[in-house]
Amino acid sequence: MTDHVYRLTEVVGSSETSIDDAIRTAVAKAAQTIRNIEWFQTQEIRGHVEDGAVQHVQVTMKIGFRVD
Repeated sequence: MTDHVYRLTEVVGSSETSIDDAIRTAVAKAAQTIRNIEWFQTQEIRGHVEDGAVQHVQVTMKIGFRVD
């Protein structure tokens, strides 16, 4: 069995529609420049409210990827 080493990076995803969309957008964008992404962990969820309605949400997360 091989020992693996992982690295973490923090990203913030944003969406006007949902928390799920913010997470998926952040992971997809990070995957364009980071290889071997294996997991994510949400840290914070926040949103912007305007005139009593949610305008967008932001999700701060850590993304874990295996180091080659």
